Amino acid sequence: MSIRLGFLTHVQGRGGDLAQTYRNAQDLFVVADELGFDVGWVAQHHVPLGGGGLPSPWTFLAHAAARTKRIRLGTAITILPLEDPIRLAEDISVVDTLSGGRVEVGVGSGGSDAEYAAFGRDVTRRRELTTEGLAVLRSALSNEEVGTSGFTIQPPAGDFTSRIWQGIFSGAGAEHAARAGSNLLINRAAYGYEEPTDEVQRPWADAYLAAWDSPRTPRIGLSRFVYPAKDRRTALAQIGEDVHQAALRFPGFPAGLDVDEALRRFHSFYGHPDEIVEELRRELVLPVATDLITQFNPAVPDHDATIRALELIATEVAPALGWKPSSEGV
Repeated sequence: MSIRLGFLTHVQGRGGDLAQTYRNAQDLFVVADELGFDVGWVAQHHVPLGGGGLPSPWTFLAHAAARTKRIRLGTAITILPLEDPIRLAEDISVVDTLSGGRVEVGVGSGGSDAEYAAFGRDVTRRRELTTEGLAVLRSALSNEEVGTSGFTIQPPAGDFTSRIWQGIFSGAGAEHAARAGSNLLINRAAYGYEEPTDEVQRPWADAYLAAWDSPRTPRIGLSRFVYPAKDRRTALAQIGEDVHQAALRFPGFPAGLDVDEALRRFHSFYGHPDEIVEELRRELVLPVATDLITQFNPAVPDHDATIRALELIATEVAPALGWKPSSEGV
């Protein structure tokens, strides 16, 4: 299996030192770059998460571009209805120019009532606003006139034909992304379902591929919670409580669930690398994915443990699945 390897950070830490949280997240991009990861992703959150959250991903990625050499830099996702798409296109083009063409643009609708209210947007129109914003963003990144006659963005954008992704949460959403010519981003877990996440999401991926009619090859980015350690007990000690507490707070999850059920609902792969590889080989969506995007959220391991987990993903887990590190930009 030939696949690109990514990691996703939600830029969370512990305690109140947010500057350190941001520095640690930047360090992950440097480490991942050195390990050969193909893409580093950040998620946008305007409402604070426990211990942080990143409202301005393109500012963050500009700094990451200066500290890295080859890793691609992406958002999974930018909440498009809360952005001016022309202004967003300018930010994207600046980061792409600074990074030497390493940007990947993931967009979606989000869904937080508080975020939409803060920006004066109607959350009930989020899908419509996403569609409208994406059309303008595509035009702007194609260096077409936008906003008014004679206006195109500066700096001129590179070719983003194959670099725009959409996050989806249904088969209909997957078909919509395919018709728009976007790559597909599939979340780490399917919320609101009793069935295993991969059983729910595989039909979404199939619907996307069936609806795809562009001449270029489509990409499917599969986000998964993957946390390797020396053994399952060690991994559980580092992530279990965080995942459990997050599940107890999560809308739509049943009250009073235990740690094992919390880990199941977040579709977690954890333990010794060999155990994770065996479980990932049974993952139903992975065979049609072109990108495996690993993340540790909602767990917030300490910084050294996080780096060690990235190392194990790059040196033991991903190679066993057919991935090879690249020494050059992809």
